[in-house]
Amino acid sequence: MKLKSLGILGNNSRIRNYILPHNERRHYPFIDNKIKTSKILHKASIQSPKLYFSLSSHGEIKYFHEKIKELSSFVIKPAKGAMGNGIAIAKEVHWDSLKEDTSFVTTRRETMSYEALMYHISSVLSGLYSLNGQQDEVMIQELLTLDPFFDKITYQGVPDIRVILFYGVPVMSMLRLPTSMSGGRGNLHQGAVGCGIDLKTGRLTYSIQNNKAISAHPDTNQKIKGLTLPLWDDILSLSVACAEVSNINYMGVDIVLDPVKGPMVLELNARPGLSIQLANKQGLHPRLKKIEERLGTKNKTPNAELSLREKIEFSKKF
Repeated sequence: MKLKSLGILGNNSRIRNYILPHNERRHYPFIDNKIKTSKILHKASIQSPKLYFSLSSHGEIKYFHEKIKELSSFVIKPAKGAMGNGIAIAKEVHWDSLKEDTSFVTTRRETMSYEALMYHISSVLSGLYSLNGQQDEVMIQELLTLDPFFDKITYQGVPDIRVILFYGVPVMSMLRLPTSMSGGRGNLHQGAVGCGIDLKTGRLTYSIQNNKAISAHPDTNQKIKGLTLPLWDDILSLSVACAEVSNINYMGVDIVLDPVKGPMVLELNARPGLSIQLANKQGLHPRLKKIEERLGTKNKTPNAELSLREKIEFSKKF
């Protein structure tokens, strides 16, 4: 009862009151398959990492060496994976004329052999990391670089910004910072740091790791609270554009800051987690109710239409 009085949205309520009634199943393939997501985002001119190529069968693995010969770095992702599982990052490629002697350096500065990488790709194709355990596809994507803003408050990997939206209105946001515990990845369940963000200003507020409050990054010992994210309005605008093109009404958008290209969409999520509430020390429920009241979405068809700018301005009142 105490959590309810604080406006905390629980998992059952999230599914029953927001995901099931407001997200039409026919739109899920766009979200649940990252290859489809990437293609549609690029078609809509929404900034996201370049998709180099994809693999859909084990027979295509033999051509992998030829396909990456021009690449100095890349990311391997399961098309239907979740929570960061199955992602392999090749930060450097050490070439050899014989593919068996080619090796890859990961974000942990560990060396992975060509044989080990091929085994990993085969595991992804077999569905080891897919949402339903069925056969999957592999996407080989551009590896983004770290914006200097994060130099002192992250560990090895590239941080991302999660924005939860309801009918295109940003509801809550957090920054996810990789740690040594998370292996340089921004996944909270693996030990990354989650930092609450003030929607009005982009200022970082509270921080958590493993659902416990912290005051500084565990690896760099740098304080996080009070820092303000650059290009905050651009980040919000990008998240709203994703909601409009996806046709998913309750969703999460993961955005990274590239030092050259600016905000870029990393992933979309039709079932965003709830730890964002801990990072912000606020519940989602009161904010979602305000959007329902403003737009009249009880019957899944909003009575009011807001422009992109109006959606952002509305979110800044939370």
